Amino acid sequence: MAAAGGDAQADYVLGLDLGTTSVKAVLLEAGPRREPLMPTASASQATRADVFPSGEAGSEGREQDVHRILWALNECLGALPAWQLRRVRCIGVSGQMHGVMFWNGSHACTWEQRGPHGVFEPQRVSHLVTWQDGRCSSSFLASLPRPESHLSVATGFGCATIYWLSRHSPEFLGPFSAAGTIQDYVVAMLCGLQRPLMSEHNAASWGYFSTERRSWNTRILEESGFPTRLLPDVAEAGAIAGTTAHEWFGIPRGTKVGVALGDLQCSVFSCMSQSTDAVLNVSTSVQLAASMPPGFKPAERPEPSDPVAYFPYFGRTYLGVAASLNGGNVLATFVTMLARWMADLGADVAEGQIYEQMIRAALTQTDTQLTVSPTLLGERHLPDALASVSSISPAALSLGHVSRALCRGVVRNVHTMLPSQRLQEWGVRRLVGSGSALARNEVLRQEVERAFPLPVSYGRDVDAAAGAALAMLRESAAGGS
Repeated sequence: MAAAGGDAQADYVLGLDLGTTSVKAVLLEAGPRREPLMPTASASQATRADVFPSGEAGSEGREQDVHRILWALNECLGALPAWQLRRVRCIGVSGQMHGVMFWNGSHACTWEQRGPHGVFEPQRVSHLVTWQDGRCSSSFLASLPRPESHLSVATGFGCATIYWLSRHSPEFLGPFSAAGTIQDYVVAMLCGLQRPLMSEHNAASWGYFSTERRSWNTRILEESGFPTRLLPDVAEAGAIAGTTAHEWFGIPRGTKVGVALGDLQCSVFSCMSQSTDAVLNVSTSVQLAASMPPGFKPAERPEPSDPVAYFPYFGRTYLGVAASLNGGNVLATFVTMLARWMADLGADVAEGQIYEQMIRAALTQTDTQLTVSPTLLGERHLPDALASVSSISPAALSLGHVSRALCRGVVRNVHTMLPSQRLQEWGVRRLVGSGSALARNEVLRQEVERAFPLPVSYGRDVDAAAGAALAMLRESAAGGS
């Protein structure tokens, strides 16, 4: 946690980000003219929420325990200054996109007093099926109806997962009356919503949503047997979802809560100071995004082989995005592999220590002929792609060579998806780096500066949480409701 004081008479905006591996919270002070200042306090907590799915999903499934995610959220709130939380006037929430969880609207949480604070605990909720889920094979996706949307549907997308469950485990969906992302669930519980409200950011990330009409492809879904009763209502990004139904960690009852936003859009919103900026976010995955000009409209039908997709942003504008599935998760997999190899050899070394040594070794190895294609999880436009290593020689087998090549591969992969030339054709003049993996890995930063012939600056590790707070602050200043 980092804190920088704060004015005892000021009001604050709370920003939350429920990510794939951690939860982050940040408090922003609002100036006299409702201008955002630097964060006065922040907190981060690893979730360690991954669980092994049961049933037919098998090894391809990727699920998380919602109770663990909410535990991490409570830890973050408990670490922030209580006197600032009592002066929070609005809450912005972002989180990992594409995923889906299920709950019963009338029995989805219990509120209780924990010491001086009111908190809520999940009740009768499913696991979160995350964006990394691989249960929907290429043949299964090909069996689904074609969406009326400019965005393709991929495995790990909410609607694809619901289709899979309705065909393979229809009894599983029976007890539930609501579905949404993890951030939609948190907002619904805070506001006491019986039916979740989802922003166009998260709706588009599920698939089968028209961003131009701002509506689900209801007819297509109903005709193909999709349980449309589970679809959330949709609101414009930046809208107010409601107000807190209970006191929450000292935050007063009746505090405004924004509809949950996408973590990508919030990271961009926090970092992009000029329309000529592009934002490279490297966390669990990687996104490279630039704003499209006002009035831009994507093609009505997607081109599944195109690595660039157009995601809704704010104010009916779009971001051009290369969203790679392979980022910090690839580095983490490499570290886990090394730890297991060492355990097999009788040495017990913590993964954190291995990661630090890996970075140190790569910093001493400034170049390498070794080439790593890091697509362990494939890509949405190349779902059957696998990782590979080439140009192997006896001189390039050290930890430094392999670590340098792996970091370079992660950066070059997203650069291949959205090259510098295309960014410059869009008018991009500067690259802003953000995300937890980029913040803690100097080798990745070196490779970013090597790959992109643009001036590069860096944001903070809490950019998505800060972006959610800034979006709420802007809405509050505009008098939104």
